[in-house]
Amino acid sequence: MANPNLLAATTASGTTTYLVPGGTTALILIPNAASSGQVFKINQIVAANTTASAANATVAVYSNGAVAQGSAPAGGTAYPIVSAVSVPANASLIAVDKTTAIYLMEGTSISVTSGTASALTYTISYEVIS
Repeated sequence: MANPNLLAATTASGTTTYLVPGGTTALILIPNAASSGQVFKINQIVAANTTASAANATVAVYSNGAVAQGSAPAGGTAYPIVSAVSVPANASLIAVDKTTAIYLMEGTSISVTSGTASALTYTISYEVIS
């Protein structure tokens, strides 16, 4: 597991992806496999509540990134960025933005947990650097 040297990077590609958890257990929002040769600069994570009731959101860095998006974390430990924060009805929570950007190293992932099934849409904007 050798994360790329940011000063010697040859590629930086921006991307955005989404996830609507259908349950209330932790799911992987974005994985970075242990031997990817990449580091992800997380620019923004937003949890949007699309219901008429408040719903709790948890976003965490997970120490095992070897599973696919939408899968349950497999082993490892969750390190919360936001934990069980109530997102009001028809509102959004910005968990990470450019002023608090984080790097997702090889072998880690971002996991999300919703307090109410199908209530929250998680959006992540990030750069893949290699």
